Amino acid sequence: MSYFKRTNTQLFSKPRPPITPETKYWSKFGVPVLVKEFGTIDNIDFSPVEPHYFAVTCSVRVQLYNPITRCIVKNFNKFRENAYGGSFRSDGMLLIAGGEEGVLRLFDVNSKSLLRVFKGHSGAVHRTFFTCDKTRIVSFSDDKTVSTWDVPCESRLSTFSGHDDYVRAGCPSPLSPSILLSGSYDGKIRMFDDRKTFDPVITADHGAPVESVIFLPSGGIFVSAGGTDICVWDAFNGGRMLARISQHHKTVTCLRVTSDGSRFLSGSLDRHVKVYSVSTYQMVHSFDYPNAVLSIDISPNDETLVAGMVDGLISVRRQETEIVTVKSKKKKISARYAGDSYRQVPQVDEIAPSNEKWRERKFDEKLRKFNYSAALKLGLCGRYPPRITVSVMLELIRRKGLRQAVAGFDNLDRLLHFLTKHIGDCRFTRTLIDVANIVLDVYWDKIDEVPFTTKNHLKKLKEHLIQECKLTENLVTLQGALQMVLAATSLSTDDYLQQPEEPLEPTTAAQENFIVDVD
Repeated sequence: MSYFKRTNTQLFSKPRPPITPETKYWSKFGVPVLVKEFGTIDNIDFSPVEPHYFAVTCSVRVQLYNPITRCIVKNFNKFRENAYGGSFRSDGMLLIAGGEEGVLRLFDVNSKSLLRVFKGHSGAVHRTFFTCDKTRIVSFSDDKTVSTWDVPCESRLSTFSGHDDYVRAGCPSPLSPSILLSGSYDGKIRMFDDRKTFDPVITADHGAPVESVIFLPSGGIFVSAGGTDICVWDAFNGGRMLARISQHHKTVTCLRVTSDGSRFLSGSLDRHVKVYSVSTYQMVHSFDYPNAVLSIDISPNDETLVAGMVDGLISVRRQETEIVTVKSKKKKISARYAGDSYRQVPQVDEIAPSNEKWRERKFDEKLRKFNYSAALKLGLCGRYPPRITVSVMLELIRRKGLRQAVAGFDNLDRLLHFLTKHIGDCRFTRTLIDVANIVLDVYWDKIDEVPFTTKNHLKKLKEHLIQECKLTENLVTLQGALQMVLAATSLSTDDYLQQPEEPLEPTTAAQENFIVDVD
């Protein structure tokens, strides 16, 4: 029995970014495991010693998680109000955290004992860190000050002021225990050196409230995040800006550096974590998350990536290890006994026939019976994705039956609604323009007799096409301006071999032929 040839469904593949070594490396981070906490995840910090537990500061506690089992190992809950900024010392033995009370608490990681309580801030302390000499602590507070504390004596050593708003970001230098970096909601980044004066030695203007700052491992370059921009600054040149990166479309909330210092990461409220190259400051990879990202960190061996979100979710990604199979030099040979000798039998894969029964779709049945209007109606019933509906229309065009189908169609509003919704999609534009032209040819002489709702759908289709054409013109204009800038840049660097590309033909340019007056 011969079956009716089914409609050839078009496969519209989505464009994908080119596969690079960076993409292959970061793609090794497997499917994330989500852990739910109660409250927003304020900070995440990995222990520098194995097994590299990570501390999650959330609500009124700091909890340590095992990166492999994703289970809670220890819980530090000596807080009356919200805890902020829990971080490890470089030996992994101590943990410091601030809080809403303006008090710093120092814990022993092994015994969970509260060792020190540092009082002196009049506002909430959102970020706390150990200096590289392991004997001092740096705190950044909402009272617009930055303070250093002596761990053995449990006393404040110095206080730096100068900001005009909350100080929510900061970090100590990885090379010198006397160099501190602070970022404030007044948009300023200030570097302090307690060996010289209490006035800032470097002041830089980020241009937006600063949410996070980090030093690169060299100590001479620091990075700030605020608003939708990430700025790179040269500390040895008095805080000169080296680059401004704008890859996020919402506020950037956190920054982190990988263990080898060749990459740094940024998390944002736009639900993305992006990876940048330190040498070129270009984005090399991006991760998607289900909600706004408030904090991120990556383990010292770059094996685990953890992100905390605004709804209390913790996403844990681990690199998938490759299983290497060592093949023996001796090959297995299948043999069959034949008389006094064995003869080799080649191993061939046997394909088992499929028992799955082919089921004819309803619109294919109507096409087989040449009932084109019913086939179009079934394609527009809403049960199929747009690519299936467009495939039915394309099959009708090939059969030269679309005009007949449209002439006998009893629900023209649904067809016009589908055209308005999907004609701007570059995958379907060419086919849907032909469909729209046929609709106009069929109903042009009867345009005054169509219902009022149908006229409204035609007006919406016209307005949508006008917007698409204007958008295409603006994009072509912007492309030309960018090519002029790139050409000028290439000439300034004496790179005469690189020529600007020809402007691309807009995908929706043919839509200009389909703007009619239906008033």
